[in-house]
Amino acid sequence: MRFDAERLFKPKFALVIITVIALAFRMVTIRFKYLLGYDPYFHLAYIRAALKAGEWFNFFTRAIGPWGLRMKLLHPLGLWMTPAYIYKFLGVFGVSLFNSFRITPVIFGVLTIIFLYLAILWLYGEKEAFFVSLFLAISFGHIFRSMAGYYRGDNYMLFWYSVALAGIALAFHMKERLGKKRFALYLVPALASGLSAAFWQAYYPIFVFLFANSILLTLGAFLLGEEDKLADSLGILLSTAAGVLLANKIGSSLGYGMTGETRWLGKSLAKELGLHFGVINDAFLLLYMKYAVPLGLALILLLLLLIHLRKDPKFRIAVTLILTVGGIAVAYHYYGVLNGALNRIFTHAPIAETQRTSWNDWWTAYGLSGLLIPLYVLCFRRDRVKSADFMLLGLIMVSIYMIVTWTRFLFIGSMGIAVMAGLGIWELYTLSKRLEAKKALAAGVIILLLLPIGAAFTSAQSLKGVKPLINDHWVEALTWLGNHSAENDVVMTWWDYGHWVTYYSQRAPVAQGSPNAWVAKYYLGYVNEKGLMNLGVDYVIVSYYDFAKFWTIVETAGIKRPDYFINVMYLTSSVGSLVFQGGSYTAIAKPGKVWDVQVIGNGAAFSPAQLYVEDRKGVEKVPLAQSTAKAYLYININYGYAVLMNENAFNTTLAKLFIHPGKDYETVYSDGGLIKILRFKHPNVEVLRANGTVVFHFENATGTTLTIYGFLDNGTLIFKKSYNVKDREEFVLPEEVEGVVIRYTYLKGRTVLDRGVFRRG
Repeated sequence: MRFDAERLFKPKFALVIITVIALAFRMVTIRFKYLLGYDPYFHLAYIRAALKAGEWFNFFTRAIGPWGLRMKLLHPLGLWMTPAYIYKFLGVFGVSLFNSFRITPVIFGVLTIIFLYLAILWLYGEKEAFFVSLFLAISFGHIFRSMAGYYRGDNYMLFWYSVALAGIALAFHMKERLGKKRFALYLVPALASGLSAAFWQAYYPIFVFLFANSILLTLGAFLLGEEDKLADSLGILLSTAAGVLLANKIGSSLGYGMTGETRWLGKSLAKELGLHFGVINDAFLLLYMKYAVPLGLALILLLLLLIHLRKDPKFRIAVTLILTVGGIAVAYHYYGVLNGALNRIFTHAPIAETQRTSWNDWWTAYGLSGLLIPLYVLCFRRDRVKSADFMLLGLIMVSIYMIVTWTRFLFIGSMGIAVMAGLGIWELYTLSKRLEAKKALAAGVIILLLLPIGAAFTSAQSLKGVKPLINDHWVEALTWLGNHSAENDVVMTWWDYGHWVTYYSQRAPVAQGSPNAWVAKYYLGYVNEKGLMNLGVDYVIVSYYDFAKFWTIVETAGIKRPDYFINVMYLTSSVGSLVFQGGSYTAIAKPGKVWDVQVIGNGAAFSPAQLYVEDRKGVEKVPLAQSTAKAYLYININYGYAVLMNENAFNTTLAKLFIHPGKDYETVYSDGGLIKILRFKHPNVEVLRANGTVVFHFENATGTTLTIYGFLDNGTLIFKKSYNVKDREEFVLPEEVEGVVIRYTYLKGRTVLDRGVFRRG
């Protein structure tokens, strides 16, 4: 029997092939025993706590110590509910919450690819649908946020956009069969855009995509003289208006997005732009309805009028060029405004996700696929161009802008890249068929077989480098902390690790999820112990990883870099002497009763002023044979690394706590040189529970006043009272205190000695 390759492109085969490939790439990371990144740990920590409590409580006391965090001010409730309900379904079959959570991004990532396949199938055909969805299936830019163990909200937004696009494509496809009834299908993008508001605080790009689809379809339909498609562009635009109303309704019950009336960004935008919340209570949605929808409607009606007045193709070309140039001018004018709005989201030092995309970032995300996008221009050949090309150009233009702006958007832009690559190589293949038979066959093999394989290979190379950031050392340390601390204890750690503290220790870190200049200044020594007491800090974590991120800490604190010098070196030889190398520096240390140490770097050789060596016995200051420079060296025998510092770096709180902590701190946990936990000695308040009562236990009871605040779960303060606790070691929470969440402040006069927060139940 002769194999018919054409059968592979039939939907019943193609969908299976694409789904298997998509699953294979996204399930590779299921082999890891830990989640990927930082944020997923916080998401799972809250889901776990909510399921244990039996309710989706709002006030989460295991976050942002000593204040707690209102979850509706972070993400809409759907972000947490979705994995929980998947667990409730899969749990019947013995699947754990951890594994249900891990595969949730895979489910929605694969569904996105399937709906994109359907959209391209209805807009173009079987072969185009196959290649576009294939390129998204193998795109590391999309895999990264839809693979097992990496749970992020933008996965939902792109999923709902794929649903919206499929609904639009079906309306196009059913034009002949349904006629005007096809406009009912525009309820799909209306529902999809509205429902996206339930899952991610920054879902707004779905409205930008759909608006761009509508506007570019309008221009394309006018240019091609396809009057009926202007009605479709109107359908898309009006569907987004309906989506706004649905998103606004969802916000009132599940929590608004980041520009909602309850969020600081929404409030500041409303004040700055003179917006008044009322029927619509989200600044972005209000701006969209106030400006975007009317302008889009005016453009559609204008071109609808012009297409009736003049049928001349040259006239349509001239009008389209004028509108295009005008649109580019407006976009250029507001480019800085858009960038400014994005940068206001992160007011501290930039993080990796908010850096401008580099070539290396582009290649890592898209590989060979990213080099194929120029082929998309082949779709606009006079004999091939169609209105759908213009509609998808809206997605592409917005995607490119987002990709260039932030690395965070490499995922969101992956669909636009896949569309260009998939449609582009098919158009190239159709051109290659004009060659003589043998050349056409060779070109076809290269285009349809080798190019996708090459793209898959480059994506696999990027995927190969993915691994969890957390490790056994962190898990052991944070689990220990959870087992040896009180429920109300507050933890100081670098913000990257805050979510891990919430998950493994079930304690509240001072910082998590975004850069914190105050924490950075503490590690550099610009915050004293009084500042720690004011935030209720009980434990401080320092680690080798903080040395590796030292310059990030300096940048976040806003301190000038030349004031410090630090260089981490790694053991390369232990024959005779210990040799450490890192950057342009080499340290050669010969152990003995008196150590002989030489450091070579930057064309000079010197001996440090002080040497500290850590082995299984702990940290010891070691005598030196000589000292010729005001430099300080820490050597870790257990893990084979060394840290070279100047005096400023050596005197930072980070270095002191790791190497030689003072009297105000007690090292309570150490794994010998990677992670250390120190207990901050201060008048501490420990919350104890006994026989249904809450007892405040005062350690080093020098305070005089305990102020108690009672909150409803929605964050409303309903109780505040100060109690005299002078010379008392314990104080029972009075029955008169109201509220399900309790905050307290322990004071001596006006000086804060400790703070904390806990749930009453």
